Amino acid sequence: MKTLLLTTDTWDLMVDPSGNIAVADPSYSLAQDAASAIRLFQGELYYDTTQGIPYFEQILGQAPALSLMKAYFNRAALTVPGVVSAQTFIQSWTDRTVTGQVQVKDAAGNISAAGF
Repeated sequence: MKTLLLTTDTWDLMVDPSGNIAVADPSYSLAQDAASAIRLFQGELYYDTTQGIPYFEQILGQAPALSLMKAYFNRAALTVPGVVSAQTFIQSWTDRTVTGQVQVKDAAGNISAAGF
């Protein structure tokens, strides 16, 4: 399955040099899909409202430990088909915005990373 390539700053679709919607390289698509899973609010995915992170219930308006947030992020990344292990790094937490990076490993041992 192909993944549409998203910009890293606004998470919008990108276009290729021909003006078509860009598709992510297979090496990057797994990491981008994991980052998308981390950005998913629980209940937001209309066909499976059990998926996502409980941002409203557990994170927003709270002061959760970074270890709890990383655990949620890693668990979300592992829901992506093809990801066998995941590790997240929180780079900053300012003005109620968390930024970081997820690194994922596939069954062949390839590691790729994407920001969230």
